[in-house]
Amino acid sequence: MLATLSAEAEALLPGLVSLRRAIHAEPEIGLSNPRTTAKIREALAGLPLHFREGPSTTGLVATLQGSANGRTVLLRGDTDALPMNEDTGLDFASGTPGAMHACGHDSHVAMLVGAARLLCARRDQLPGTVQFMFQPGEEGHHGARFMLDDGLLDPLPDAAFALHIMPNAPHGLICGKPGPLLASADKIRITVTGRGGHASMPHDALDPVPIACEIVGAIQAYVTRQVSVFDPAVVTIAKIEAGSTDNVIPETAFMLGTIRTLSPRTRASVQIGLEKLAKGIAAAHGASADVRFEQGFPVTVCDSRAAAFGQATATELLGVDAWRSLENPIMGAEDFAYVLEKVPGAMFFLGASEDGTDWTQCCGLHSNRMVIDEAVMARGAAFHAALAQKFLVEGFGG
Repeated sequence: MLATLSAEAEALLPGLVSLRRAIHAEPEIGLSNPRTTAKIREALAGLPLHFREGPSTTGLVATLQGSANGRTVLLRGDTDALPMNEDTGLDFASGTPGAMHACGHDSHVAMLVGAARLLCARRDQLPGTVQFMFQPGEEGHHGARFMLDDGLLDPLPDAAFALHIMPNAPHGLICGKPGPLLASADKIRITVTGRGGHASMPHDALDPVPIACEIVGAIQAYVTRQVSVFDPAVVTIAKIEAGSTDNVIPETAFMLGTIRTLSPRTRASVQIGLEKLAKGIAAAHGASADVRFEQGFPVTVCDSRAAAFGQATATELLGVDAWRSLENPIMGAEDFAYVLEKVPGAMFFLGASEDGTDWTQCCGLHSNRMVIDEAVMARGAAFHAALAQKFLVEGFGG
């Protein structure tokens, strides 16, 4: 059933490369990616697809109805870029200052377009429906949640899959695991308020800076002593801001950080613990601390059946050496988690280092110098298509 998919995908590769480079050169940030959506529509023109868009984003769902009204499967590709400058030196590097496709979403779009072309060509062999979800706002903007709220996935599919490139992983290798794959991601903001004064007379002021530093150190001890290593958390204070010059003790010190966890229980308990810790330390010094949390993406949890299904599909399509089971979750975050909260499914990773190079030396995701070997996009498109076709025929039962 899947025997010719790889060859068919290789034939599509030049067009996928062109599409990826066009998107890469014009990156867009957030929930509104109109130029990218226009490129997607142009790449899918003439195919037997029905399109749906919603009011909250430029997200697009293209639906392919097969030869029978059987199962429905969703394939997701995200479309947005990151707010950062590019330093790759590529001929098709970003032409938009302060924006770069440093997370590979340009390749995700191209691979999903390739899968749509492959499956449209096999429409008569599909006993069900395929939804191609082109989603903006993955980089912290909750695009998947908005598309769900807009009803673009109603009725919900029977399974959902996503594929993410990994530039510092072996070329062409597909990886995944059941259960928690990626962490939740919440922001923490702490403002310590003391009493300003002259820097030469700290005894007449209440300096919030050393209090803030003490809180940062205490957070590290809290995580190692209060959070189980078997249900872990990562808390990083990535920004401290205070003061205006050398001889003024400021009134306030501000901290910004991220909290990553792998379960709802630890996610909730860590937030309670951090608030108590910050307020307690500040109070011990006669100061106060305001602690606020911004809820980010939930934990990305892969259905065990879907993860096993992905492994079986990868090995059937590409051979046993094409798959590797991940031993541990990755503490990055993904808003595909919103889809997986409602639909059984899984996300997989595709190694995109240059073939034949030392993949351990490649720049990782979110690097200003991140590049990929575009040849892997043929494999990604074929794997997307294989997941959909095999699921429509077999379901998770196999």
